[in-house]
Amino acid sequence: MQRTDEKEASTTDFSLDDEFSGVGESAERSPASARSESNGGRLGGAFSPKLFLGVLLASLLGAFLGGSIPVVGFVGRFLGLFAVGFGVGLLSGRRRYLEVGLAGAFASGLLWVLTTLTSTFAFAPFAVELLAQYGLAIAGVGAGAGLLASLAGHYFGRDLRDGLTRDI
Repeated sequence: MQRTDEKEASTTDFSLDDEFSGVGESAERSPASARSESNGGRLGGAFSPKLFLGVLLASLLGAFLGGSIPVVGFVGRFLGLFAVGFGVGLLSGRRRYLEVGLAGAFASGLLWVLTTLTSTFAFAPFAVELLAQYGLAIAGVGAGAGLLASLAGHYFGRDLRDGLTRDI
C-alpha cells in the first residue's frame, strides 16, 4: 500500500498516441510551439491528421477485405470497419472517436458509390444516370452506416482496453 504523497510507478503501455507523438518534431522548440503543445497542439488535441490518414487507409483496407469474403460480402465491409475501429480503440490510450468516425464514414461512402458504379458497369449509361440522380443519397447511406460501424467498434475496443487495464 502506498502513501498518498507518493507517486505510483509508471508502467509502459503501447499505444497509438506514443507512436504518432514524436514524428516530425525538432529538437528545439519556439515558445509559441511550446504554448500550443500545452494547449493540446494545433487543433486542441481534438483531431490528429496523421492518425486520421492511418485510420482512413486501414478502414479502406478493412472494408475492402471484409467485402471480399464470399459468404458475408456486403456485411463483411461493416465487420471490417468495426474491426479497424475496435483495433484503434484497443491500442489507443485516448479517445479517437472523431478520427475513427470520419475515416469509417468516408471509406464506406466511397465504397458504396464505387460498388454502385461497378455493379452496374455492364449498363454504364444506367449507372451514370443512377449516380447522377441518387449518388448523394447512396454515399450518405453508406457514410452513415460506416460511421455507426466504426464508432461501435471503437467504443467496444476502448471498453475492452479499460477492462484489461483497470486495477481489481
